[in-house]
Order: sequence, then C-alpha cells, then structure tokens
Amino acid sequence: MTDPLGQSQVLPYLGGLSKEGFQFHLISFEKEEKFALHREHIQAICDQHGIIWHPLSYTKKPPLLSTIYDVQRMKRLAHRLHKEHSFKIIHCRSYISALVGLGMKKRFGTKFLFDMRGFWANERVDGNIWSLGNPVFKTVYNFFKKKELQFFSQADYTISLTHNGKNEIESWPAFKTNPPKIEVIPCCVDLNLFDPTTISETKQNELRQQLKIQATDFILGYVGSIGTWYMLPEMLDYFKILKTENSNAKFLFVTGENPSTILTKASEKGIDAESIIITSCRHAEVPLNISLFSASIFFIRPSYSKKASSPTKQGEIMAMGIPLVCNAGVGDTDLVVKQYNAGIVIDEMNDENYKTSLINDSCYDRTSTMKGSHEFYGLEVGVERYLSVYQKLLN
Repeated sequence: MTDPLGQSQVLPYLGGLSKEGFQFHLISFEKEEKFALHREHIQAICDQHGIIWHPLSYTKKPPLLSTIYDVQRMKRLAHRLHKEHSFKIIHCRSYISALVGLGMKKRFGTKFLFDMRGFWANERVDGNIWSLGNPVFKTVYNFFKKKELQFFSQADYTISLTHNGKNEIESWPAFKTNPPKIEVIPCCVDLNLFDPTTISETKQNELRQQLKIQATDFILGYVGSIGTWYMLPEMLDYFKILKTENSNAKFLFVTGENPSTILTKASEKGIDAESIIITSCRHAEVPLNISLFSASIFFIRPSYSKKASSPTKQGEIMAMGIPLVCNAGVGDTDLVVKQYNAGIVIDEMNDENYKTSLINDSCYDRTSTMKGSHEFYGLEVGVERYLSVYQKLLN
C-alpha cells in the first residue's frame, strides 16, 4: 500500500466500498524503505475508512523461494483472520494472492473474487523477467498457466482491467461453452484529486519557475516510472521530431526514475540535456505537474499480455484535459482515445509516422477528453461496478 499503485488503485476503491457498509481486512506486503516513509500516511487512510490493515514485510531474495515463503505467511494470516471474523468474500488482487483465495474457497466456502490485473505469467515472460529457456522458469510459468485456468473457472467472479482482456479469455477453448463471469473495471482515477479547476495559476507559475519552464515552452510530458514496459527510446525519438518542428519544445518527466537513465538515453539520441526536465513528486502533487503539460506521451511495448493492461496514467491525464500521444495494441487505450477524441494513436513506431502524428489543437477535443475520463475511468464508476459484483456474490 506504500507504493503509488496501492495508493491509487487499492485504497480509493476500498474507501468507497467501506462507505457502502463493507468492512475490510487488508493484507499487504511492504518494502522496508517505503513502509518506513509512508506507514503513518497509509494507516491514517485506513483508519479514516475503518479498514483494518495487516502489513507484512516483503521478501525479495532468494527469487521464487521468497515468494513461496510470503505466500505461506499470507495463507497463515488469512486463515487465522477468517477463523476470527468469518469472511464472506476473499478479494484477491492478481495471481499470487489468488493462490490463497482459491484455497480458502475450497476449504471454507468463502466467495472468491479474482481481480486479475493482467495476464501475470505472460507479463513475466513478455517483460523478460522469466526466460522460458530456463527449466525452472518454464516450470513456474506452466504452473501459473494451469492455475490461471483454475482461477477463471472457479472464481465466483473475475475482474478484468480491459474489454480486450475479457474478449481474449472468452475466446479460449476451455471457456467456449461456459465462460467465466467477468466484470470490466479499468484503472480508475480520483476525479476530486485530478481536477484542473483546483489548480491555481499561482501554483503553476511557482512550479514553472522551479523547473525553469517558460510560458512559451511546449511541454511534452511523461508521468510515472519507466520500468519494463515503457519505450523510452521511442518516446525520445518522437520528442526529437517534435523539437525540429517546435524549437520551444521541452520534455518533462515526472518520475521517481534515476535521472541518469533518461539523460544517458537522450544524449545517445543527440538531444540537448537542456531540453529534458526531470522531477519527482508525491502522488497528491501529480495533478499540478500534469497541468503544465501541453501534451502527454506514453509508448508501451505491445505484446500478448498487454491486451489486459490499463495504464493508470491514462485516466489521470485525460481528467486533466491534456491530449495524449500513445501507441496502439495496449488494452483498451486506443479504443478510448479514438472514442473520446483524446489525442493521437500511433500504429507503427517510426520517424515518418511521428512526423505525421505531431500533436496540435485539431487532434483532440478537451471537453470530450475530460468527459471520457469521467465516463470510462471515474473512481465512482469503478466503485459502483465493484459494489455490483459484491452484491451478486452475497445474494
């Protein structure tokens, strides 16, 4: 919960559902450094909503064995808590916790909600974390692909982040005659936080001054970690083309990433370091930073597993009324951008396409873009869909 995703993609939903009368016991695994920094903040959020938080220390090494160890700790704690509180629903976020949730359904008869968050085993392979040439990883991959079928077939309900992912699951031979019950809930956005009307011009000017941005600069913005999936070289290529057309263009990264990673790659591309601005901020300050963007970009490596991905940043950027430049083939991203006229979708990554896909006012509709964030990514919409699933499980 002390990671940004925990704060944007777990706690807001639980807070909304708590208001509907549900009480949660939340088991999470926390990294030592972030836990020390953010524990009090997360505890305050949990206390505010009556969520009983059970943080455990995350074990990273040795690989695989540490995960088995953590799963056993999660299982022991979940079983002990169930004996005390008789849970009605076990809501499992992704595959590791689903190992425990499926076991509890079989042993105790609790309803099992599989919140898949993407094709996890395939993500490990597509992201080059697991090599199928390694017999150990091949065995682990096969284990989780077998478990995946059990999760879908035995879950009382499944949550998919995308319609693309739902369609993929329903196309599998195992589910041709008896498809699993699936609700689509993308990565939602807190529209009270990501609200451009709450951003003061004074704050914007202060931040511009701090980042040495001129009012005349065109700011191409990127928000979030670079990580395994985001195509930094290609995003820099796009910026380089943009810079040739607009000499006032600057590339602003709002990220916790090591600046040298970005600056080294920019230097390799022949991009002047003065055109690159790198900053980091707390989650609550992300909207202010986004408000400085003229346009925002994210290129994600398209792969099989990305059919089920919903970039958290998409709803946040659209909520702020900022046009998007993104690539096709990732979850429902291109579908939403096209439906709400929210920017540009690039089908093939090359300089020629970048030249014909430079963002301008005619490429998007600000009102429609913000409407899309409310209709497709609004936190209240997500909470309502979770509530609907919970009610079905309890009736």
